[in-house]
Amino acid sequence: MAENNKKILLSGVKPTGRPHIGNYFGAMKQFVELQDQYESLIFIADLHALTTARDAKQLKQDTLDLAIDYLAIGLDPEKVIFYKQSDVSEHTDLTWIFNCLTMMPYLARAHAFKDAEAKSKEVNVGLFDYPILMAADILLYDADVVPVGADQKQHVEIARDTAEKFNYNYGDTFKLPEPLILEGVKTVVGLDGQKMSKSYDNTIPLFAETDEIKRLVMTIKTDSKGVEEPKNPEECNVFALHKLFTPTDQLAEIKKRYVEGGIGYKESKDLLAENIDKYLAPLREKRAEIAKNPDQVLQILKNGAKLAKNRAKLKMTDVRAKVGIDL
Repeated sequence: MAENNKKILLSGVKPTGRPHIGNYFGAMKQFVELQDQYESLIFIADLHALTTARDAKQLKQDTLDLAIDYLAIGLDPEKVIFYKQSDVSEHTDLTWIFNCLTMMPYLARAHAFKDAEAKSKEVNVGLFDYPILMAADILLYDADVVPVGADQKQHVEIARDTAEKFNYNYGDTFKLPEPLILEGVKTVVGLDGQKMSKSYDNTIPLFAETDEIKRLVMTIKTDSKGVEEPKNPEECNVFALHKLFTPTDQLAEIKKRYVEGGIGYKESKDLLAENIDKYLAPLREKRAEIAKNPDQVLQILKNGAKLAKNRAKLKMTDVRAKVGIDL
């Protein structure tokens, strides 16, 4: 993969349970769409997960499940280096070197730390140091771009600051990455009208079965307008999801009936559930097929880790020599 002139894209995904349609439209789908445009490295961030994960068996299962999820939506291991973060020890090696260049007041300004502190949580060292491990994740592979939401730009800024500090002290070594803000990515509305999020318990799982989709869609929060009353589609949580799943012609007809009156929320939800199910069914079926062979999935991750480690070792050979620990 390294012989081409494509820019390098890198992203990590934490294994944190079942993905939902908000995760899919917010990031997962874009990784698949970008795999032909960029030379991509996508890793499962199991080391980052350790800041909160305390159940080893669950973390192992979540990691395997996440790998299956990404393969099911079309991530191609022939096009993408897909690996598990902890299989490449250079991530933590570089983190320690960066730690020794980073001042604590600087890290104390990181959003995740400030949020946790504001909620009166006890903050472990891993959470405090999370941005530096993330900087190592990115800089280890000379990533050109890192896909992030607009609210996550700080992570890339910290990586750039860290690269500049190392380069200033030891000579030109690390490329300065740019955030790749995914344009056109909409915030997916949850069942209660807030942003879809596991923390709000308002999600529709990406690989939900037909009955589960129907049950969850029926709980979407609406106002109390009757069937014949005109409704504003742009203020309706059900219609917001129609925009993602309903074919264009049908969407236009539903919108017309909203504006003119003549469609009730029950009918709108029935149509939505049917369209979500049609959209997710192929993904669900592919996932079930892949899940039958977990050993093959683990081999894909091992193959990816080997490719990633070859790159990481080259970078760390240079870094170790420059900081003086390579005799």
